[in-house]
Amino acid sequence: MELQRRRMTRGQLSVLLLFLALTWLPAGGRRPPRPPPCPPGCSCTRDTAFCVDSKAVPRNLPHEVISLLLNSNKFTLIGDNAFAGLSHLQYLFIENNDIQALSKATFRGLKSLTHLSLANNNLQTLPRDLFKPLDILSDLDLRGNTLACDCKIKWLVEWLESTNTTVPAIFCSSPGQFEGQRIRDLAPGDFQCITTDFVVHQVLPFQSVSAEPFTYASDLYVALAQPSASSCAILKWDYVERKLRNFDHIPAHSAVQCKPIVVQDQLYVVVAQLFGGSYIYRWDTAVDKFIKIQDIDSQKTRKPNDIEAFQIDGDWYFVIADSSKAGSTSLYRLNQNGFYSHQALHAWHRDTDVEYVENDGKPRLIISSSSQAPVIYQWSRAQKQFVSQGEVGEMLDVQMVKHFRVKRDQFLCLSRYIGDSKVLRWEGQRFIELQTLPSRGSMVMQPFSVEQRQYLALGSDFSFTHIYLWEEEKQKFVKFQELSVQAPRAFHYVLAADVQLLLAPSFKANTLVYRHMVVDLSL
Repeated sequence: MELQRRRMTRGQLSVLLLFLALTWLPAGGRRPPRPPPCPPGCSCTRDTAFCVDSKAVPRNLPHEVISLLLNSNKFTLIGDNAFAGLSHLQYLFIENNDIQALSKATFRGLKSLTHLSLANNNLQTLPRDLFKPLDILSDLDLRGNTLACDCKIKWLVEWLESTNTTVPAIFCSSPGQFEGQRIRDLAPGDFQCITTDFVVHQVLPFQSVSAEPFTYASDLYVALAQPSASSCAILKWDYVERKLRNFDHIPAHSAVQCKPIVVQDQLYVVVAQLFGGSYIYRWDTAVDKFIKIQDIDSQKTRKPNDIEAFQIDGDWYFVIADSSKAGSTSLYRLNQNGFYSHQALHAWHRDTDVEYVENDGKPRLIISSSSQAPVIYQWSRAQKQFVSQGEVGEMLDVQMVKHFRVKRDQFLCLSRYIGDSKVLRWEGQRFIELQTLPSRGSMVMQPFSVEQRQYLALGSDFSFTHIYLWEEEKQKFVKFQELSVQAPRAFHYVLAADVQLLLAPSFKANTLVYRHMVVDLSL
């Protein structure tokens, strides 16, 4: 009897519990919805979230949220995929914060976003294509930021020209020429974003003191004087690998210059040596090697320093600058039997360099020396010789003389080891000083042009090589880049197919080959 009473009590309890459960179930028999998850510092409903005083963009927001307000928070950066999982989000207001930077993929995945406000933050720039993931964006507010209208914002100018998104007026905070100007009024052409850079393309594992590129039989070569290796190295450009490869070499115990001269289908190389005499070699196609064909008069050329080759009225010449006290700078002319002495120039002056220049259709030689200012010789067609025309300024101890043209103007570069180097301009009858460049320890000052840009490489034995860029409006060179070349002795620009190269021989370290790169700062 007692057992039956207990069973009835348990049965009655089960019925009671079932009744209570059914009483609390909503109509239809389903459980009531749980409140949506909401991160600390946020208030959330089914479709809205509002967050303040957060140190980062909150995670674990309701995935169904349609509207998100992030106002008066403490974070300064919003990273990639900051709103991942919020594919239903339509309204995003990130206002009155101190946000200084956004990542390029900050808004990735927000395919439903139509309204975005970044107003009243501290944004100075915006990553390129920041709004590209927002396919249906209709309204964007960027007001109240300090946008710098430089190359990094050029993409925004282009985007504003093409988008259908409504964007209230925003203004430039800097730089000075654009300050206060409406960004929508700018044009892509207002930005000067194309610059260049010299980067190491190839390291040649040897020292050298000169580099002479030349083309022979449609191939590109470079002749390098290697006194420490007792050689004139001939390298050939590999158009597939885009590198210089070993091709051949000419024995040269103390070479300072290996000057290639291509005359029709003949290739000559003038090898200038400090000791043991200087020679002329010719490439023999029958045996595919260089053959010595001629000695250079050792009484005239005792300590050669530089060689220049040129044509006048169809005749080929080369001139050797001699730096000995007893020798003389000498001119040689090519005839049917080889190159022969044509004229002795500027004897006993310890000449350091020679440059061939044509001014107003008149061939000239400019010879620098250790003992006097550079001298000018002008070609006399009647005498078929160079005639002295006087000196260039009053600069002594000029190590190198080079020239360049900008439009119709002719300029001269004079480098000095002790003292300042100079840039001069031809003014009808003489060169006048235009610019002074500090150049302690400089043995080389080489102007060269790449497409529309005029550069100047000023080397030093004690510091970095400085690359200068010519500014036409200022009529002077301005510092552009530094290159780490130890004890450079020459610079030579060469175009190898579509690769723009700057050869940099070094007296104390590896020879470097730089590549000239065009860089778009807006990308």
